Amino acid sequence: MIDVQHQLNAVRRSVGRTTFEAREARVVSVSQIYDTDAADLWDACTSIERIPRWFLPITGELQVGGRFQLEGNASGEVLTCEPPRSFTTTWEAMGATSWVEVTITDAGEGRATFTLDHIMHSGDDDEFWLQFGPGAVGVGWDSALLGLAGYLGSGDRITPEEGAAWAAGTEGRAFMSGASELWYQAALAAGEDPAQARAAADRTTEAYTAG
Repeated sequence: MIDVQHQLNAVRRSVGRTTFEAREARVVSVSQIYDTDAADLWDACTSIERIPRWFLPITGELQVGGRFQLEGNASGEVLTCEPPRSFTTTWEAMGATSWVEVTITDAGEGRATFTLDHIMHSGDDDEFWLQFGPGAVGVGWDSALLGLAGYLGSGDRITPEEGAAWAAGTEGRAFMSGASELWYQAALAAGEDPAQARAAADRTTEAYTAG
């Protein structure tokens, strides 16, 4: 049984802006501390054999300059890799390119922190952002962190079919709704227009829980 509220509370979320490749960009960030050391957390996030146990089936070459494909989701290129601390990839989905930066840090006492920044150039996806806000990608990353927590906690492989069945159930919908609400709060904290943020969060919740 997954403790939905515990997992939602375990994740730190933020929305911000930065300059990336000489252009203004939005940043959606998630982080969580896991009960494993930094070396194991790094391996879980970079091993082509382990990634499918908690995220999605993946093919390709996970090395700088290599390309990967996540089944039914994004593809991309590995841009940087500094084991066991950080890597950066492109994130190519729905005809748009953004970037993902993952950092692993030691949290002490045999624990480690996973931090992910999803970077999107302003102007490229403004219509999509106005429609759905940070939760569009944020809820998806919340789901990934949930999968990682379940895998590291039990060691059991989580299949995409099991994940999809759980997400479609009562507990899964509660998780998606809760995550979307927390991304709404992150948007407010970042200074987004309250009415726009509320409408975007409602659309995000509907998109993740419909059907």
